[in-house]
Amino acid sequence: MISGKAPEIGLTSLLGERITLTDLLKSGPVLLAFYKVSCPTCQLAFPFLERLHCGQKADGFQVVGISQDDSRATDEFNRTFGLTLTTLLDPPMEHSVRYPASNAYQITNVPSLFLVEQDGQISQSVNGFDKSELEKLGQRFGVQIFTPADRVPAYRPG
Repeated sequence: MISGKAPEIGLTSLLGERITLTDLLKSGPVLLAFYKVSCPTCQLAFPFLERLHCGQKADGFQVVGISQDDSRATDEFNRTFGLTLTTLLDPPMEHSVRYPASNAYQITNVPSLFLVEQDGQISQSVNGFDKSELEKLGQRFGVQIFTPADRVPAYRPG
């Protein structure tokens, strides 16, 4: 996984809009969350990322899912897990490049999360499901991601 300056990406949303990282950062920090719909760890993590997305109180902060699957499978995943966060598609092949955004961010497994500050710097990155790192994100953005009723592991690799 990379650190430092976040690579610029431009991907298509599930709604068919072309969205760049620069566009997203105009509003504030962005949590980029790379995933595959078939990944069990992603299936564990994304409902909690949705809580972060829906509960955040920081102006402009957004959680953006980046799916390595096609639009049909991604849309089904979002419906199954009740996701309303913005979702972009990292196509398996675009201009002879496999997964251009995932490769730019040097993704080796999913889920992989990158908190990109408004100045374009990556301030936090997370591999897999890491409860303590997700709690840190929640604290920063004013969201209690986990409740006492949630029975989740401290860590699950992706």
